[in-house]
Amino acid sequence: MRIPTRKKPEVLSPAGNLRGLKTAVDYGADAVYCGGKAFGMRSAPKNLSLEDFEEGSRYAHERGARVYVTCNVLPRNNEIEAMREYIGQLKDTGVDALIVSDIGVMMMARQVAPNLELHVSTQAGVTNYQAANAFYELGARRVVLAREMDLQAVRDIRANIPDDLDIECFVHGAMCMAFSGRCLFSNYLTGRDGNHGECAQPCRWKYSIVEEKRPGQYFPIEQTENGAYLFNSQDMNMLGHLDDLIDSGATSLKIEGRAKSAYYIAAMTNAYKTAVNEYMIQRGFEDADGNILLPFHDRVIRPSDPDYGQGTEDQVMRNADAAFAGVADEGYDRAIATSDAPEPDGMSSHARSTRRKSNTAVEQIETDWKHAAVRPAPHVGLPEWLLEETDKVAHRDYSTGFYYPEHKVTQNTDRSAYFRSWLVVGEVLSWSADEGGRVTLMSRNKIEPGQQVEFLLPGERPLAYIVPEDGLRDADGTPVPAINNPAHVFSMPCPHQVPINAAIRSRTKKPTLKAE
Repeated sequence: MRIPTRKKPEVLSPAGNLRGLKTAVDYGADAVYCGGKAFGMRSAPKNLSLEDFEEGSRYAHERGARVYVTCNVLPRNNEIEAMREYIGQLKDTGVDALIVSDIGVMMMARQVAPNLELHVSTQAGVTNYQAANAFYELGARRVVLAREMDLQAVRDIRANIPDDLDIECFVHGAMCMAFSGRCLFSNYLTGRDGNHGECAQPCRWKYSIVEEKRPGQYFPIEQTENGAYLFNSQDMNMLGHLDDLIDSGATSLKIEGRAKSAYYIAAMTNAYKTAVNEYMIQRGFEDADGNILLPFHDRVIRPSDPDYGQGTEDQVMRNADAAFAGVADEGYDRAIATSDAPEPDGMSSHARSTRRKSNTAVEQIETDWKHAAVRPAPHVGLPEWLLEETDKVAHRDYSTGFYYPEHKVTQNTDRSAYFRSWLVVGEVLSWSADEGGRVTLMSRNKIEPGQQVEFLLPGERPLAYIVPEDGLRDADGTPVPAINNPAHVFSMPCPHQVPINAAIRSRTKKPTLKAE
């Protein structure tokens, strides 16, 4: 059994192993992408065996989710026949789609596994609708856009491709400094091929300048005496701007991180799935119980629409101007109506006008080209607790990638470590109603009486809970003053029913920079 393509926005989560796949599905992923033991662009995770794909596909399909397999390396001549054999094995595991970047592999997959969907990887560098249409004619049913696309470019592609060609866009996670991820930096410095999943991430190393006639003297590139991290890009975080991206035609919202932990997968999947649900409710497509009220459709005005090119107000960018300027949406019109009001975020009218354009050179050419607009709609507001979720996983400084030209991703030149203000302190093994409720857990970090923890719950706001003053026990049932032995089984009173495998987390006493 394979699950058909969704008719509404898809939350696509990463998984580096079978546990990650199941975790993503448990926390609401509509689809999971993962690599096998060969031919994937991430070699650090353990990845999945053919047996894992079979079990994972069954698990996902029983819960209405899909599984995509990455075959997006750039194969060499001596790998072609092995790739053919591998795809032939994958087609019988129950997976739903292959993610490819090489056109030869794409043609091979059509021959060997004609029943599998073909998704064109971001490695292929799709930046325009002509390329997207060409891949569609070759059999692709999805294109993963290059990460350097802005919102206007996403709209222009959506307006000029078939409605049944999916657009997949990254929404969260690490950004690569190389064009669409095609990079030879790691090859040059370490011999590890980034296009075969073995990237050593030298772009995140510390660098200093050495002058030719002064060997051994290292000069800092910026103000720090410890050197600088020249190519160390910020992480992406589009949680608070998902409505802009969905309105602009994105079909699938991709979370980066196949090398991340099960907790990271759970937390970010839950956050983005909850945000998409809010979008569907506030846009009027579904009610609070998930019942369909209207068929989902993006807000892009296509060339075939009567109002195409009629100068419809760009509400998406107006909302973005307000968000980045820290002005509430409902007060934005009042803020700019007064003659002495400052420009939001210091942006001039020209800058905001430029933002509405694609970041390509097409504006410099005299043609009849018209950019696709979006029909106005109010900003989709998300609860504060949800927006805070992205700060409860280890992360670098956040940005919105390249989607807003005046707020592009930049690099952190002074550090490469991750911020960490929350810790996973345990994982739920079971819950029992006995004694008024009791949770058995596998410890990860110290838990002591009076400590506030949170249980990460699928599809819900996290459950805040104060650890009781007594009732903590070890695996033998012996009372203990605190849970302070990692990787051991303990139990504690908890009147709230919590699901198996739910992460238990707690704020760190002092936020740290965590190297990963």
